[in-house]
Amino acid sequence: MCPLIEVSDLWKIYNTNGSNVEALRGINLKVDQGQTLAIEGVSGSGKSTLLHLMGTLDHPSKGDIKYDGENVLNKSDTELAKFRNNKIGFVFQFHYLLAEFDALENVMMPALINGINKNQAQELALKVLDDVGLSDRVTHRPGELSGGEQQRVAIARSIVLKPRVIFADEPTGNLDRKTGSSIIDLFVKLSQEYKVSIIVVTHNSYVSSCFDKKINLLDGKIVYEN
Repeated sequence: MCPLIEVSDLWKIYNTNGSNVEALRGINLKVDQGQTLAIEGVSGSGKSTLLHLMGTLDHPSKGDIKYDGENVLNKSDTELAKFRNNKIGFVFQFHYLLAEFDALENVMMPALINGINKNQAQELALKVLDDVGLSDRVTHRPGELSGGEQQRVAIARSIVLKPRVIFADEPTGNLDRKTGSSIIDLFVKLSQEYKVSIIVVTHNSYVSSCFDKKINLLDGKIVYEN
């Protein structure tokens, strides 16, 4: 059985002022369906670069990225955009919720963009908002929610279309320790309930204690993997 994601000899090289900077150097990594993975490392180690490449938000300089055995780098930009919308969810350090819309409307947005009718989109959004513990906050706008609640709405939005994988870049970075831990617990819960893979870039040691797998990056290379 193929892993959900398989990264082979992945490189990312930037040209800055005439000099090459190797952000990633020969990364090899596999992630199974439903597996949780924490990516750790000091600032500048290549964590976010790896996340963006695996999430098909950027193209590598060299290497392969396979989903279910298929090299997604062979897809056109249009095909990749459709692939991301159907198969991948994203959560970032800042929630990026639309301020003029309430929680329900924000979570409905990916479904509406995907062509799902309004009634069905609302039904899907209400279900995931309940799953993240916000069934009593659906009509509140982002400015009326706490930081932890805003991030829960962002997580609900990321999972409303039932993706295969969610990528989260420092999702607890703007939260206090207790609230951040509750967000990580929520990721674990959703991984088990939805059988979705969760890949998180983090400095939060609580993540690696809860997740199935951890890697550490240093200077663009994996220096530890469990």
